[in-house]
Amino acid sequence: MLVDAHAHLLPRDYPEDAPECFPRMEAIDGDTARMLLFGAVRFRARDVFFEAERRLEAQDASGVDMEVLTPMPPLLRYDLPAADGLSLARHVNEFTATLCAHDPLRFTGFGMVPLQDPDAAAAELSAMKDAGLRGVEIASNIAGSSIGEEKFLGFFAEAERLDFPIFVHAMPSPTDRLPASAMGTYVVGLEGALAAASLITGGTAAKCPDLRISFSHAAGGFPLMVPRHQYFWSGVWNEETPVPERAVAHDDGPSPMDYARRFYYDTMVFDARALRYLVDLLGPDRLLVGSDFPAMPREEPAGKTLRSLGLPEDTLADITWHNAFRFLGIDPPR
Repeated sequence: MLVDAHAHLLPRDYPEDAPECFPRMEAIDGDTARMLLFGAVRFRARDVFFEAERRLEAQDASGVDMEVLTPMPPLLRYDLPAADGLSLARHVNEFTATLCAHDPLRFTGFGMVPLQDPDAAAAELSAMKDAGLRGVEIASNIAGSSIGEEKFLGFFAEAERLDFPIFVHAMPSPTDRLPASAMGTYVVGLEGALAAASLITGGTAAKCPDLRISFSHAAGGFPLMVPRHQYFWSGVWNEETPVPERAVAHDDGPSPMDYARRFYYDTMVFDARALRYLVDLLGPDRLLVGSDFPAMPREEPAGKTLRSLGLPEDTLADITWHNAFRFLGIDPPR
């Protein structure tokens, strides 16, 4: 069995009386695709984004048994007025629930919230869960603010209370450090790393120990950065024990590596060597298959590189599907 825990959808349409700031999906002559128009975004969305039967055909073609569907990241617009952001989230969430109801064994949906208003975002989680959604997707930064900032702690605490998992998708933030051409490559890697690190250094991971949270693209450069944090916590290389007296900033709580191994990470890192490192450093119980489909093409078949590593069968089963159900907090199908 294989669960794709990082796949995206787009609603087919938006209300005719929607606010001016809402997205639009325009028909394309002679094509089943539609054009997403949202601010500066111009994106041709194939029908597999919004047609359930086309998604099922694509799953079967790639050897995927179930998808965890999250809104296409450009919909996570935290610059909108909070009331409009809430209206947009509710429309997208309703569409997601409807699409997933077409085949609940093959589709599991995550919604979105207006995190520009953390209180409103937290209040919306219960309604999303009642509507059958299984979790919530957020961006790696909220209009440039770190997700580890204190003002977002109530949102994470409410998700933990509701046993509602969170998927963090790397998204660019305002920057002049890299050219625009790097937005889909290096900036995404940096953003994932900053998001994961901020939850540890900002205290959210400590204050929400039972929160289930996953990161797109293995949280970018974070897995290479956390051993340095571990060294500054313990003062030793290679996680040696016992912790010596010369620890730089040691405390009696969990180590940075302990926190990192509470998170989940999708395996869309494009290289078998990187996958081996993730398995070794973070553990095979922390990894999920992800593809970014249909924004990006899947490997054919899905999980091809993962299966090339020669992992034990039980380890491979953890990564391809057991971990996904643990992250979701639901029992796998018989």
